[in-house]
Amino acid sequence: MDEIEHDITKARQKKTKVGSFRINPDGTQERRKIPLAQSEAFLTDLLQKVCERMNDYKLEEDPVTKERTFKRFAPRKGDKIYQEFKQLYFYSDAYRPLKFACETIIEEYEDEIFSLIAQETHYLADKLCSEKSDLCETSANHTEL
Repeated sequence: MDEIEHDITKARQKKTKVGSFRINPDGTQERRKIPLAQSEAFLTDLLQKVCERMNDYKLEEDPVTKERTFKRFAPRKGDKIYQEFKQLYFYSDAYRPLKFACETIIEEYEDEIFSLIAQETHYLADKLCSEKSDLCETSANHTEL
């Protein structure tokens, strides 16, 4: 969900044209600009590709609690170090369970995710967990998907 929220935040600043390509009898087209983040084509593309980025994460274990979580280690496109980093190649089977989990969640909760994005919801992971699914463990400090 962090990956989706990152792309949505970037897209909120952009607009795209939507509407019919039909030409009305008066020669006009019904086209209007909407935020890119609310474009069905953008969102569909985003949800289809987001799970491919799971190899940008690594599994870490908290030394005290022994809690295991996936954390992003790779810079995002546009970060200063990205150009240098992309020359390196990392591959590990460790991310496969995360990718599979991502694909499963996207497939099962696609409509709910679209709904939260359409409402311009922030903290998508928390909202998906608390309002739209039963996927998460809630502790005193945070929600985990």
